[in-house]
Amino acid sequence: MKLIQLINLVLAFVLLMGQERSFASFTPVDNYLIACGSSRNVTFQGRTFVPDSGHSSLILKSGNSQVATSNSTAPSPIYQSARIFTGISSFEFDIEREGRHWIRLYFFPIRSSGQNLASASMSVVTDDFVLLNNFTFKNYSGSYMFKEYAINVTKDVLTLTFIPSNNSVAFINAIEVVSIPDWVLPDQAMAVNPSSPFSGLSDLALETVYRLNMGGPLITSQNDTLGRTWENDEKYLHVNSSAVKVSVSPSSIKYLTAVTPETAPNWVYATAETMGDPNVANGNFNITWVFQVDPDFMYFVRVHFCDILSKSLNSLVFNLYINDDSALGSFDMSSITGDLDVPLYKDFVSNSSEGSDTLTVSVGPDTMADLTNATMNGLEIMKISNEIGSLDGLLSVKSLNPSSSSKHSKIGVIVGCSVGAVAALALIGFCYCCVACRKSKTVNQGHPWLPLPLYGNSQTMTKMSTTSQKSATASCISSSNLGRLFVFQEILDATNKFDESLLLGVGGFGRVYKGTLEDGTKVAVKRGNPRSEQGLAEFRTEIEMLSKLRHRHLVSLIGYCDERSEMILVYEYMANGPLRSHLYGTDLPPLSWKQRLEICIGAARGLHYLHTGAAQSIIHRDVKTTNILLDENFVAKVADFGLSKTGPSLDQTHVSTAVKGSFGYLDPEYFRRQQLTEKSDVYSFGVVLMEVLCTRPALNPVLPREQVNIAEWAMTWQKKGMLDQIMDQNLVGKVNPASLKKFGETAEKCLAEHGVDRPSMGDVLWNLEYALQLEETSSALMEPEDNSTNHIPGIPLTPIEPFDNSVSMIDRNSVTDDDAEDAATSAVFSQLVNPRGR
Repeated sequence: MKLIQLINLVLAFVLLMGQERSFASFTPVDNYLIACGSSRNVTFQGRTFVPDSGHSSLILKSGNSQVATSNSTAPSPIYQSARIFTGISSFEFDIEREGRHWIRLYFFPIRSSGQNLASASMSVVTDDFVLLNNFTFKNYSGSYMFKEYAINVTKDVLTLTFIPSNNSVAFINAIEVVSIPDWVLPDQAMAVNPSSPFSGLSDLALETVYRLNMGGPLITSQNDTLGRTWENDEKYLHVNSSAVKVSVSPSSIKYLTAVTPETAPNWVYATAETMGDPNVANGNFNITWVFQVDPDFMYFVRVHFCDILSKSLNSLVFNLYINDDSALGSFDMSSITGDLDVPLYKDFVSNSSEGSDTLTVSVGPDTMADLTNATMNGLEIMKISNEIGSLDGLLSVKSLNPSSSSKHSKIGVIVGCSVGAVAALALIGFCYCCVACRKSKTVNQGHPWLPLPLYGNSQTMTKMSTTSQKSATASCISSSNLGRLFVFQEILDATNKFDESLLLGVGGFGRVYKGTLEDGTKVAVKRGNPRSEQGLAEFRTEIEMLSKLRHRHLVSLIGYCDERSEMILVYEYMANGPLRSHLYGTDLPPLSWKQRLEICIGAARGLHYLHTGAAQSIIHRDVKTTNILLDENFVAKVADFGLSKTGPSLDQTHVSTAVKGSFGYLDPEYFRRQQLTEKSDVYSFGVVLMEVLCTRPALNPVLPREQVNIAEWAMTWQKKGMLDQIMDQNLVGKVNPASLKKFGETAEKCLAEHGVDRPSMGDVLWNLEYALQLEETSSALMEPEDNSTNHIPGIPLTPIEPFDNSVSMIDRNSVTDDDAEDAATSAVFSQLVNPRGR
């Protein structure tokens, strides 16, 4: 009894300390509130913004700027003035304390400025990160825009640069640069699918996309110690009637030491959404919120909880899902907090929904809980900068502002130049000779590869004039073997003006149509979405890859169209579409075991060529059954190179890059460490092998938990030696056991947890060919030894040549004349049937 009383006293003391801390207001070390272009102080939401012309710790570097003011049309006082830049200009902020800072930008195109700011196109960058890339109000649905970023400032000066695009101007109405407490934003969060720690957030920039107060009113910066805005969640509910609002007095919220008002105001924790009455038969439904996001980025998701519903401890137990992936299972808040009305939060990292531009967050009751209910109090979703340091688009700071450099680097340049001046003079003659030599070689070699201006005169080639862009395009055509250049009218004629009856599917870049050229050739036309930047980098990557890859088991390009702000690729029509459609989800006849082996062998040959056949290896990064396509003879070809990356050089073991790919196929080692290797493709191909055998999706959330992930589920049966128990029922009794055993061994090696334990694609190819040989020979053939993933004694091994486009010796008798044709006569397009794409 004394021990219990002592614990209660300690808990009461901790609660008291938490309450005292909750009343202490955070004072930021750096606190810049700037009203740009204003001649006086401006009060906005209880805070005072000062003019940019009179701040002692702020330097404005501008070749030419002007001021605009308006009192009639501005939505609030902060938007009544603006500073307009006609050239690259920057603000330099003296930073007293390094670390995370809010950067908040206010934009409103003032009409009386003498400039058409609504059509102005501009980019905004810091020293290391791209915040906005070619933004214009023409493509924006709102009348004004507020942007909030969290940037880790690692120098004593923060430079914020505004770059006009396309001979336009840049402008800004107000700026905030404010310190963030160290404990508010973490370095690590929990990644979902697969569940594993995600580290390194401190080195990345974040952009606030959504910040919601569940079940409560709008909270402005006036009522938040960190100046944040929290909006109501109602418009994001998937089904409005699925949730009901509850609330308590904000004074009843008990902050502990781990959570403070800087985490979220007590007004957030004092309101919540709980399960309502959506008029469905099953009472165990989920409350789901749906958010539009950019699928090219990962997202930091913070979920806020506070049990303001329960009357006793341990009575509210529920589940949290992000994109249908389990983020928290059987979650009992009171078991963590030890009391009711105590706030806590959980942090996650996630992508958008697979092949979609949405991100969903759901809570639902736990089936084992006594109380059928679930709740959420607040939600924050923040975009994470990509591998080139961008939060908008696919250009780096260096690409947008080549002259950008820090104060320290400039000093280093000056010192270095002084020290090396004498040596530089001595080398001038030598350098001149080298340059002359190189020029002469360049003349003989012709034009190098230049990326296409896929959006005409838009962001892909911002520093080129229209004339230079046209010449660059011409250079590409003449030197890059990209195939035929189609005019847009030819595309319209081929697709009957993009007739919806000819729609084959929707992919990550846009829609794919069946077309017919003037000479009767059937084609597939992949049309990018011209109204957004989605997939631009992937589109360009696919062009670059296809222009230099030729193999009978890889996609080939017929041509492209770059006209009228369109980006269109044209491929030969693939009669049998993606492999996935022949495994499940359609009424197509099932494939035989021999057909499945031949398809897997063809795909393995294509991937083996990618890894070994080029001067530097290429990692596909998105191997899945949707991206393995079949021609009229069921010859497999690997498609969709939008996410492909050049592999590591000889002195490297991996490529460090942000995680991209498709959930269910992602190499867990790559996901955890962001280190990409050829073995990442091998893991994905192992998932494909199990998908081919079991004819079910890589991920199926509706199945029991142990069966959701095909890789984990199939491996449990493989290790028991009982793959025949989960194989496609259409194959039962029709597969040589030795062939099945070899196939299972190969898939198991591919799905090894660590890349070093996985075979190369060459070894995978050899083993699949051997499995095919076992299938074709008598069942009396000796079964392979255990762990026989490499060469088996007694079986002749033919070396695999990376550039050999012919069929291997094992199935040479099945080769047709069509099979022997060069890869230039065969092509595929990606994601024809899958309605969601990547």
